[in-house]
Amino acid sequence: MDTEILTLDDFDYQGKTVILRLDINSPIDRQTGQLADDNRIRKSLPTIRELAACGGRVVMLAHQGDTEDYHNLIDLSPHAARIAELLGHSVSFVDDIAGPAATGRMSNLRNGELLMLNNVRYLVEEVSTFINYVKLTPEEMAKTRLVRNLAPHADLYVCEAFSAAHRSTPSLVGFAEVLPAAGGRLFVEELSALTQVRERPEHPCVYVLGGARIADAFSMMKSVLGNGSADKVLTSGLTGEVMLLACGQQLGVPSEKLIHDKGLDPYIDKAQDLLNVYADKILYPSDFAIIDEDQRKEIGRDKLPVDTLLVDIGAKTIADYIEVINSARTIFVNGPAGIYEQPMSAEGTRRLWNAIADAPGYSVIGGGDSVAAARRFGVQERMGYVCTSGGGMVRFLSGQKLSVVEALERASVRYRARRTE
Repeated sequence: MDTEILTLDDFDYQGKTVILRLDINSPIDRQTGQLADDNRIRKSLPTIRELAACGGRVVMLAHQGDTEDYHNLIDLSPHAARIAELLGHSVSFVDDIAGPAATGRMSNLRNGELLMLNNVRYLVEEVSTFINYVKLTPEEMAKTRLVRNLAPHADLYVCEAFSAAHRSTPSLVGFAEVLPAAGGRLFVEELSALTQVRERPEHPCVYVLGGARIADAFSMMKSVLGNGSADKVLTSGLTGEVMLLACGQQLGVPSEKLIHDKGLDPYIDKAQDLLNVYADKILYPSDFAIIDEDQRKEIGRDKLPVDTLLVDIGAKTIADYIEVINSARTIFVNGPAGIYEQPMSAEGTRRLWNAIADAPGYSVIGGGDSVAAARRFGVQERMGYVCTSGGGMVRFLSGQKLSVVEALERASVRYRARRTE
């Protein structure tokens, strides 16, 4: 791996207290209040299991929900119970984060025991509204109550939260300033997979970008086309529609109103700028699907505009995109081609995802909707690598620095310097 972070292989955990920062933020069933999906928990199990098996005293920190996601802001007792169930290993839960109950329980852990502290987002320094307005430095994070109280009771810090690696909070960055620190197995896997896509992809390298979060798509396109890591970008969803608007193509009132209502009009100019430079590398749909009288109907681009919402790409676009996918050596996927949750508008995503799973090239898929679509269509296990991350993945592929990676790199430099003294 190109990065200089330490890994689990660099430390001995026998009799050591390890603060393990997870990202097990999960969808919550509003009717029952229970976890609706445990994918991120399952992905974290190898590191949890390994630390306990090596005799570590494992103190787990994690977040769930946020001020911007309040209905999911619940305590972590269901997560502790699910980890215990999946591991077949008892997990203690303390309804405290950095107070006497938490530190007291940490001090009394035995080798191999697992302890889950409560939701770090109950602390003001961990929530988005604080992060967005108060810019703490890593040194200041190391002085927050969370780090000051817990770090003296710990020997090591392990981060298994690559999906949150773009966030700069005390639980993610602060501990790495004061403790020897490493990336967990999943953290290193995701960082390695995305590093391969960004820095040394086998060519031709194809990006498949769709969905509704077009800010992510445009951020990545500018970077990967500019640095030459992507040879082709296949656009669909709102990204593809904005590309057509940039070409002067009218879509129809419903689709154009949707783009306007979502505040996406500025991306039309951004699309024009990209097309002015990379017109030969960016593909956009040549036909679409609409729902008319409860039936899926397909129309060519020459039949636009229409007074019906565009909900999917059409058969010609699907075939053209599959041809490009089949010739690719590296394929990165973020964002479905249409409204994949509904049968009549799922055809584009279903066929593209199956083609990507069957293609000879190495595929990396990430983002919540992309992974959910892969599960829905039964191809998740056939993808080359499935990322748990969304925001961190997008920022990394956009060439941005990730706060947590930088913190782990600094910790590595300090640790190696002490070893050579």
